[in-house]
Amino acid sequence: MCAKPTTPPQRVTAMLGPTNTGKTHYAIEKMLGHRTGVIGLPLRLLAREVYDKIVALRGPSVVALITGEEKIIPPRAQYWVATTEAMPLEIGADFVCVDEIQLCADPDRGHVFTDRLLRARGLVETLFLGSDTMRGAILGLIPRVELLRRDRMSALSYTGQKNLSRLPERTAIVCFSVDAVYAIAEVIRRTKGGCAVVMGALSPRTRNAQVALYQNGEVDYLVATDAIGMGLNLDIKHIAFAATGKFDGRRMRALYPQELAQIAGRAGRHVQNGTFGTTGEVRPIAPEVIEAIEAHRFDPIRKLYWRNHDLDFGTVDKLIRSLEAPTSDPWLTRARDADDVVALKTLSQLPEVAEKLTSPQRIKLLWDVCRIPDFRGVSESEHASLLAMIFGFLTGRGLARTRIPHDWLEKAVDRIDKSTGDIDTLSKRLAYIRTWTYVATADGWVQNEDHWRQATRAVEDRLSDALHTALAQRFVDRRTSMLMRRLKQKETLVAEVNDKGEVMVEGEYAGRLDGFRFAQDMREGSGSGEGVANATLRQAAMEALRPELHLRADRFYNAPDTEMDFTTQGGLMWGNSAVGKLVKGAEPQRPQVAAFVDEDAGPEVAEKVTRRLQHFIDRKVAAGFEPLLAMGRDEALTGLARGFAFRMTEAMGVIAREAVAAEVKDLDQPARAALRKHGIRFGQYTVFMPALLKPAPTRLRLVLWSLWNGLEEFPESPPPGLVTIPNLPAVPRSHYTLAGYHPAGARALRIDMLERLADILRALDSKAGFEATPDMLSITGMSAEQFADLMGGLGYKATKGERVKVRAAAPVVVDDTPRVNPITEEESVFAAPEVVEPAAEAAPEMESFYTYTWAPKPRFERPARRPEGEGQPKENRNDARADAGRKSGGQNRGQKRASQGSEPAKDGAPTAAAAADGAASARPDRRNDRGSTKGDRKDGARGGGDRADRKGADRGKPRDDFKPKSFEARPTRPEKPIDPDNPFAALMALKSKL
Repeated sequence: MCAKPTTPPQRVTAMLGPTNTGKTHYAIEKMLGHRTGVIGLPLRLLAREVYDKIVALRGPSVVALITGEEKIIPPRAQYWVATTEAMPLEIGADFVCVDEIQLCADPDRGHVFTDRLLRARGLVETLFLGSDTMRGAILGLIPRVELLRRDRMSALSYTGQKNLSRLPERTAIVCFSVDAVYAIAEVIRRTKGGCAVVMGALSPRTRNAQVALYQNGEVDYLVATDAIGMGLNLDIKHIAFAATGKFDGRRMRALYPQELAQIAGRAGRHVQNGTFGTTGEVRPIAPEVIEAIEAHRFDPIRKLYWRNHDLDFGTVDKLIRSLEAPTSDPWLTRARDADDVVALKTLSQLPEVAEKLTSPQRIKLLWDVCRIPDFRGVSESEHASLLAMIFGFLTGRGLARTRIPHDWLEKAVDRIDKSTGDIDTLSKRLAYIRTWTYVATADGWVQNEDHWRQATRAVEDRLSDALHTALAQRFVDRRTSMLMRRLKQKETLVAEVNDKGEVMVEGEYAGRLDGFRFAQDMREGSGSGEGVANATLRQAAMEALRPELHLRADRFYNAPDTEMDFTTQGGLMWGNSAVGKLVKGAEPQRPQVAAFVDEDAGPEVAEKVTRRLQHFIDRKVAAGFEPLLAMGRDEALTGLARGFAFRMTEAMGVIAREAVAAEVKDLDQPARAALRKHGIRFGQYTVFMPALLKPAPTRLRLVLWSLWNGLEEFPESPPPGLVTIPNLPAVPRSHYTLAGYHPAGARALRIDMLERLADILRALDSKAGFEATPDMLSITGMSAEQFADLMGGLGYKATKGERVKVRAAAPVVVDDTPRVNPITEEESVFAAPEVVEPAAEAAPEMESFYTYTWAPKPRFERPARRPEGEGQPKENRNDARADAGRKSGGQNRGQKRASQGSEPAKDGAPTAAAAADGAASARPDRRNDRGSTKGDRKDGARGGGDRADRKGADRGKPRDDFKPKSFEARPTRPEKPIDPDNPFAALMALKSKL
């Protein structure tokens, strides 16, 4: 099959929709309507299920099955069922279908599905089945594709959290590890009578036998991995997630919403509604995820994993380069190295392998060997050793191709062909035999291929039956049977605690001692026997725990503070054990503690733990807030200074200046000086104590403030060392202030860095405009664009421009070494003059820059005022305006400025509250933290005074003196002394005399 259709044009259709829409059933009917067809499915289990359905409809003589470990190919095969990786693309079938096409976005297998999306085509019709999240990608990659939408045939709803003992019948419990599957299956057996187990690692024979237990009604519960999420149609009414995260082969991660929906969609088949929820210790699913699952709406897939299919087998290096070839398609991204590429790189470095790579055929054979999956789940080196051995068998010692020796393969299979052992042993043997089943299905790798395909299949069947028998017997609950037997015999149970805190009763695990609380390994059940057994188990365990709890309490009381800590949510930890929590006290800086101690431990243990925790947190507060507490104890602070110190204590050392604008303005210089001695800095935007901006006090401040204000979820402190953090709309502004940051634009800048920046900006001409200096960018750690956004949040207008980039002139090197001219005199006379072509002028290199001007948001519109003197003769207007100028001066002018200074700041603009020493309202505080009064007039023009006293003083001044005044952020320029050598000095002196 080709990626591009030939005449007649093929029909390409994509049927998209959620689970339980009948897509697979539709594909089977469409394939059987054609003369030949191929369908690719994501799992071997699902491929076997579809194969059995088609065989039941058309008979085994026309249906073929191809997977990595199994090949059933009758001579007159018309319909081919295969896993996606094993699809026969070369047979030229009329119909081709690929199921679960959304797996193109899977990091591990996505490149296989993307290759089928781009290249797998039927001669007549091609069909892709999958989620609606692939709509945009399919439209972007496949021209003239026809999209079909299928809606779910039943409703799917969320029912919340339920205990395992309260799960309804016909429930599938989903988890993502073998140990978890077996543990939950054991609990279900004791409480519900039994369950079936379905995992992707099971062979089809074992899986079918387990599903039959469930489908036949012998058990009402199924414990499975996400293997049930890919097309296994079972009679399930409810899906219970025992985990919402899994290990994807590289890391632990949470399931994506579409993955949860794929699994939850197994509940409710055909027109029967289904439900889903959580069980065990899983956190409830987020409301937005629940809504997306119920409405089947998810974010579209924007990137598909891709790997080059046009491989170059000239050399190993060429093969690796072709596998790592990039793509320019915006919908595609190169997949990370899969296991086969990793194996190829490893084997090509081995001398015994490299010396045999003498032809493209040998390199192609090496690539085929590297594609053997690691069914055993061993290390890369161990798997590579097996592959190197197989490649050595297939290449022999000469140039001719050989096969795996019959005797060697027979011994390897015989070692596995044992049906005894526990579940883990049988599962490992099944994984091992799958490797040899895969090898036996490869063409030309073994002698007598039919014999080995049948032999390996027979071994797999025997191991599958043995594993099913072991699973059917379930997991014997030895502890419950032992407890019930001892209760009937009225014997005393013996319990002990080991060094790991595990409580053992009669040698059986009964629970764990976490801190000073006993977490019993409960066996919940509806029968009275389970309740009596649990009560008896706890009674025996606590008898052994009481001495241990007293010893632990003594060790805890004498433990240093370094072994304890508090969490960002107010928890109290001793090592890795939770031993208490913080609760609201009488004052914000005096929290109380609540110890986590079992009632059975006794009041003495609880009192000792509580007292030690209280000592710990009191010392933490005293050490973290030492400057703040010292200021509160200072009796020298009186009046307004003491009141302001109380405000700072309430705010725990950090408070926005606009919140205390009036109090700051009322403070005189001695009061400010007294407060500065305690470390208080009066910044332009924030009043704070720099010592309390360190990570430890900040973390403590956030916890205490959240505790005092009764928050359910406490804000976490930013990581130490960050100058800026994102300014999230959902985070309240007060949280940033408590964390030591000031929001401005898309980022929040650390308070101390903001004040350093304000000090620089205060010396610049914000009216004429200025550019950002390297010091400004260094303080904020931002690029020019980010700095422009920050300045916009502080009330400045950023104007972007371009100019020719000025480059530093290259230094001119003068060489004084005498040179000998090789040109003779005759040559210099007769030589033709050299014509120098003028060099084309290169386009100048441009650079972007920003100019910043102060542009705060308007606070209010001043009412229009009629100028005095209007209606008078022109010669009298100047006198009237002069009188108005005098009336506007003096005390009233100072009052006007003070009233303007009390206006609240908007969007971080500097205000008169920030310049509480009497500076103009439109100008930042020039004194700031240094108390300087530079720029204030000493002639009393700003102060009070009677208007009548100065009436007529300004008479005759030009009208421009009475225009509205403008102020700017730069300091007043000092007058320069007159240079006596200046030629205009005499004229200036004469002018002063006149």
